[in-house]
Amino acid sequence: MIDDVDDVFEYASDAEWSRFIPVASPYTLRDAEEFVTRQTLKNWDEKPRFAIEFNGVVVGSVKLTVEKLLSIASLRYSIARPCWNRGLMTEAVAAVVDWGFDEFGLQKVYSRMDVENVGSCRVMEKIGMTREGTLRSHGVNRGIRYDYHCYGILRSEWENRRNLI
Repeated sequence: MIDDVDDVFEYASDAEWSRFIPVASPYTLRDAEEFVTRQTLKNWDEKPRFAIEFNGVVVGSVKLTVEKLLSIASLRYSIARPCWNRGLMTEAVAAVVDWGFDEFGLQKVYSRMDVENVGSCRVMEKIGMTREGTLRSHGVNRGIRYDYHCYGILRSEWENRRNLI
């Protein structure tokens, strides 16, 4: 995984990529090193994170934060800008959500994103998540407050979608 530092730096240093993600700006090679190191130390049973590779290069990641007592998990993800609008994020998120329901016996997976992040909202809708509401002035990124859309999918909804395929 330490080999992924240069790849992470490549996509994360793009200011447009980080527009909706509260990361250091400018994003440095040291930031990428620290990020990759932190990921290797996290407890896989609570915060599994999957790298997304495209043509042998790490271009993003998908992470679940599992709340075992509630049988739910929050979902976070990002992908390099050159990979936007290619279906890669939808495919990766769907695979991780599928894995999370199976691996942890989850009853719900949820996510939230800046209301202006239309691409992320589309990913959630494509995998069958329902917009559950909007949290007003709930986030801060680089000193600017913004609203979040909240999405979720229940195990029964996911299973129904899986049975249709």
